[in-house]
Amino acid sequence: MKLLFIIAIFASEIFAFVNTLNSFKADFVQTITDEKNKTLTYSGSIFASKPQNAVWKYITPINKNIYINRYNVIIVEPEIEQVIIRKISSDFDFFNMIKNAKKIDKNKFIAKFEHTSFIIVTKNQLIESISYIDQFENSVKILFMNQVQNSTIDEDIFIPVFPLEFDIIRD
Repeated sequence: MKLLFIIAIFASEIFAFVNTLNSFKADFVQTITDEKNKTLTYSGSIFASKPQNAVWKYITPINKNIYINRYNVIIVEPEIEQVIIRKISSDFDFFNMIKNAKKIDKNKFIAKFEHTSFIIVTKNQLIESISYIDQFENSVKILFMNQVQNSTIDEDIFIPVFPLEFDIIRD
């Protein structure tokens, strides 16, 4: 599950513009397939900006927001009135990972972090998808649509918002 958050949180060979890639927003569909070929599908939107700010806004099948900054992952789950706050224990940097990815095919690249390999597919100089195997041996694929790069993103979107009566769990 840690890698799911990290992804939240996205080569110079990959993109000519990678050194100027400062923000990314898109709609996404995330599929997680287990060893029995059962698939869960999630959808929503992502907003990310340098240095390490991101928010994944899940809409279906559940409403959930995952906020990522340099130090914490904060998961807000309105349906169960709960907030989970976890310290980030690594120095993962999505933008740096993209920058250091290696080309393996025309529009396909591989980036490695810790013991995980991320396959990044591009189309028209945009990130189209990211795939990897998570720590539970599930196959994860995140398909991006309506991608926008280097647009201004209001910094307030990266501030977690939740009612004070929600249960707060520090992990």
